[in-house]
Amino acid sequence: MTAALHRTVPQPIDDFEGWLAAFAQPTVLLELATLVLCVLLAWGLVRVVRQALGRAERSIWFGRKDIDGVLFPLLLLCLGFGARALLDRYLDVVVLQIAVPVLLALVAIRTGVKVLQIAFSQARWVRALEQTISWLVWLALVLWVSGLLPLILNALDQVSWRVGTAHLSVRNIIEGLLTASVVLILALWVSAGIEARLLRSATGGELSLRKAVSNATRALLLTLGLMVALSAVGIDLTALSVVGGALGVGIGFGLQKVAANYVSGFVILTERNLRIGDYVKVESFEGAITQINARYTVVRAQTGRESIVPNELLVSSRVENLSLADPFVVQTTQVQVAFDSDPVQVIALLKEAALAQPRVLKDPGPSVQLSQFAADGLEFTLVYWINDLHNGQGNLRSDVNLAILHMLRAHGIQIPAPARITQVVSSNSAPFAV
Repeated sequence: MTAALHRTVPQPIDDFEGWLAAFAQPTVLLELATLVLCVLLAWGLVRVVRQALGRAERSIWFGRKDIDGVLFPLLLLCLGFGARALLDRYLDVVVLQIAVPVLLALVAIRTGVKVLQIAFSQARWVRALEQTISWLVWLALVLWVSGLLPLILNALDQVSWRVGTAHLSVRNIIEGLLTASVVLILALWVSAGIEARLLRSATGGELSLRKAVSNATRALLLTLGLMVALSAVGIDLTALSVVGGALGVGIGFGLQKVAANYVSGFVILTERNLRIGDYVKVESFEGAITQINARYTVVRAQTGRESIVPNELLVSSRVENLSLADPFVVQTTQVQVAFDSDPVQVIALLKEAALAQPRVLKDPGPSVQLSQFAADGLEFTLVYWINDLHNGQGNLRSDVNLAILHMLRAHGIQIPAPARITQVVSSNSAPFAV
């Protein structure tokens, strides 16, 4: 009975009572203890490797924690497979016989999910695709363990048809799609690793250039992966030459703007006149560059609004780059005082109000000029410099104006109100002015 059970356990489940009897064996406790030992050993190895590599950031291999990456289930699968091969020589293996395919399914799910999370971190459809991958893998595992998967595959193989000289079946299409998915996930994984290595500790113009190389590498790997995937499905790649010709005609006529934006993006990333982090003014929108993509550039204003600017506009129109030469930016403010005010005292107070703000530079220091003799009083212009444009301009100008108002009032200097002339016209008398 034991020998017969030992022969039937490795096979898929076709005798439920036989499996229940197998799980009632005393050796099951030993297998459970071995599996727990494998879990602890895999967890310890992941911690050791992570500390040795100094990896604390989010990654495909390690995830956010030690057990939610790809490395933990992969090591556990290897340890479980080795434990099953070792124990299979001395006793009837039941638990590990099921644990190995379960761990294999977990590795497949974890790999697909983590690669998609890294490659498309901001896409909304990633979550739905992750759930789809999980359901499909677990369904395939249940069908395989239960012994129904070969029967279903044979039935799908019978549904076939001929396309030209090729013989296709539902089974061939499913297997081709699985192969294509694996190839594309591996291509995304490799491109994500290259991007992480290129963008590590890069800033400014170097970051823009590395981002361009990263995008080009990802596009190349995905193109190669797509070609391999199409070949795996059974599509003749020579037929794509017609599609390529049609695409070229479409670009020449209908997609001129799109093509111009892509070429302009390459020019921007190559010349490096505009870099990530630069503070620019495009037409009437002003902000810092946060992304430089192949087709467009994202400019974020200090108010939180973002403007998606086509790259062609950045190349063909006038763009003010306030961060290109140096970080110094000048600000001005005007104030009028009464004609009987002491100009020397007003100039000193205006300089003092500006220097009272920590962000105002002392070198070069603020300066004050008597701009003009206005109709209502003396007009002074205060000029001062800052070098932290990213902290905002309007807030500092408001602080300087408040300080000026406070000092002028404290020293009894009047800010004149505008004079107005009112004419009253009566039907019985001549007009007169008040």
